[in-house]
Amino acid sequence: MKLHQDSSGALNTVTGYGPGYVEINLQRHSGSIVLLPDVPVIAWPVTAFDTLTAADFDLLLALGPELVIFGSGPRLRFPHPRLTAALSAQRIGVETMDFKAACRTYNILIAEGRKVAAALLIEA
Repeated sequence: MKLHQDSSGALNTVTGYGPGYVEINLQRHSGSIVLLPDVPVIAWPVTAFDTLTAADFDLLLALGPELVIFGSGPRLRFPHPRLTAALSAQRIGVETMDFKAACRTYNILIAEGRKVAAALLIEA
C-alpha cells in the first residue's frame, strides 16, 4: 500500500525537530517561535528559560488561542504561575511539556481542529 501525507498547506504543521531547531512545513527555524495553525510563524524573542517574563506570554493573548502549549526546552520546566496569570485570567489553558512532546501534541491538537498555540523555546 502506498501512503501519502495528507497536507493541505493551510495548516502550520511541525514536520521535524531536533537539538536547536524545529521545522514547520519543512522550513527550519533555529530560534524560539510561537506557532498557530493558520497564522504565519511568529518569532518569539526568548532565548533562555531563566529570562522568561510575563510579557513573553502576554504576546499570546492577542492571538486568542483556547490553549497554549509551552515547550520548555529539552527538559520539562514549569514557568512561575505569575508569568502565565494573564492567560489564565482570560480562561486560556496553559500546558507545559518538554520541547519534543509539545511539538507532537500541537500536531495532534491541530488535526482535531483545536485553536491551539505552541510557544516553543529553543535556547541559544
